[in-house]
Amino acid sequence: MQFLFYINTLSHGGAERVVSNLANEFSARGDEVTVVTSFPSEWEYPLSEKVSRINLREERVNGFLKRNVVLTLALRKIIKSEKPSVAISFMAEPNFRLIMGAAGRKVKTVISVRNDPEREYPTKIHRILAKHLFKMADGIVFQTQDAKKWFPDSIQKKSRIIMNQVDDSFFNVAYMGERKNIVTTGRLTAQKNHKMLIDAFSSICDKVEDNLIIYGEGELREELEKYISELGLSHRVFLPGAVTDVPQTIKSAKLFVLSSDYEGMPNSLLEAMALGLPCISTDCPCGGPREVLGDIDGCLVDVGNAKELAEKMLVNLTQSEQEADQKRELISKNAESFRSEKVIDAWRDYITRV
Repeated sequence: MQFLFYINTLSHGGAERVVSNLANEFSARGDEVTVVTSFPSEWEYPLSEKVSRINLREERVNGFLKRNVVLTLALRKIIKSEKPSVAISFMAEPNFRLIMGAAGRKVKTVISVRNDPEREYPTKIHRILAKHLFKMADGIVFQTQDAKKWFPDSIQKKSRIIMNQVDDSFFNVAYMGERKNIVTTGRLTAQKNHKMLIDAFSSICDKVEDNLIIYGEGELREELEKYISELGLSHRVFLPGAVTDVPQTIKSAKLFVLSSDYEGMPNSLLEAMALGLPCISTDCPCGGPREVLGDIDGCLVDVGNAKELAEKMLVNLTQSEQEADQKRELISKNAESFRSEKVIDAWRDYITRV
């Protein structure tokens, strides 16, 4: 088959990583694959040499209307020249552009909603477009039941829920030594609500020896560093920046915590689960953490509830080794559904049906 994947960029982000993984896996299985992005980025997830790569524009286009008209017309030309069997888009505006760009072309279209629809389609015009224009797509991939339910029945009926895949490197890491510290990974942005995590840790830090380590970079670094200093926790809370080898970096952690206000299907949580780490997450929209952790006691807390998070962190940090092993076993069992081969097979099966 001939596949065309379309997304704005291939830079840092969960959806961008999924596109690069799918493109590489499909090409490895003998398919012809083209990845189209709206703009190039200074850093991008790597693509196989077998994957063709196209940018619609070399520079960004400002303004909602102008941007979408210019990029939709450019995408339409690419679809005409490449003649893919199936075109697959990720994220809000690229989904709109693909449907319009493929109109009248002999190509099947599959769009993918990657975040909480309330956030991904925030304005009235976005919501009208999403709930009506998406009916023109041949298929739709969601990550959670909550995201699927946001759309009308006509869209739900032709959709499929597919988890994100997790790289095999996370499943192949074994650690048998002493575990210590609370870790999290993710961009230092308001969405991740690291300030709430720091607040929760500050209320229990005198009861545990473990430190809090927040891996990642972002625009809130300076603000978070200042807040940590004001709380007198500079010797207990650390911001070492982004890391390239996440499995080896966090494999010895005693606890992983996701404190986000909202997520799609958070890759960082799935990766921690694949490593078999005890995990706590906010029960954030649009339901991703609940779908992967909801059947394990003590893993979910209300969004923004630092007190509840602190209580459950303390329970996890002070539980017996036997209790910790039991929780790791349950989490590892749930993580089996994220294995790369299973996710790729799910995508191929759904696309074949479309």
